[in-house]
Amino acid sequence: MSGSQKITQRAAPLRQQVVERLRQEILDDVLHPGQRLLENTLCERYGVSRTVVREALRQLESEHLITMLPNRGPIVTVLTEHNIQDLYEMRATMEGLAGQLFAERASAEQAQSLVSLIGEMEKTYLHGSETSRGEAKDQFYTLLLNGAGNEVLTSSLRGIHSRIGIFRHFAFVDEERVRISMEELRKIVTAAAVTRDPVLARTACQEHITLAGELAIVEYGKHVVAEDDETS
Repeated sequence: MSGSQKITQRAAPLRQQVVERLRQEILDDVLHPGQRLLENTLCERYGVSRTVVREALRQLESEHLITMLPNRGPIVTVLTEHNIQDLYEMRATMEGLAGQLFAERASAEQAQSLVSLIGEMEKTYLHGSETSRGEAKDQFYTLLLNGAGNEVLTSSLRGIHSRIGIFRHFAFVDEERVRISMEELRKIVTAAAVTRDPVLARTACQEHITLAGELAIVEYGKHVVAEDDETS
């Protein structure tokens, strides 16, 4: 862990600023799975007190992005293949439901917004950068869940999205996977927002996540840093 990323004062509480910075560095793979997070190093890195760092680490532990190990302290969470399979199994079921509910409940305006977004994603996702792809996918799920109109489902999926965020960006690097993903997203939009077919929308969402889960296991395995090899 190197380089100064000192926090500058702004309206948000200092603890929240550190949480946001740490979370983003984990999601961007600046801090790798298995990497130790030493409190004194984080204090120097962000220019904050040990109390602020500890509060931030507790918050990220609750989000499952950080794991506290006995006699070792906090590390960036390392997921097993089984963990990833479990997450994507639940995600496929819930996103399938989101697609179904969107087809059944979304207003004409919400459906048109999703159709318009998939058009914009030809540039921002299919031919975009890793950053624009992530932002476009976030916007896609925001529209899908808003149209589904189920707050419990939205909250549950947000929690899963947060946990898989630790390796989600790998999906935006491989151009062939992005191309396939775009085809799958078009199918979802057609079923959910154009033909308004709940069954096809559910199936399209589940198939998209099933394939994404298979890729996640392969890609995550390539990038995991074994905690025993970490010295910083």
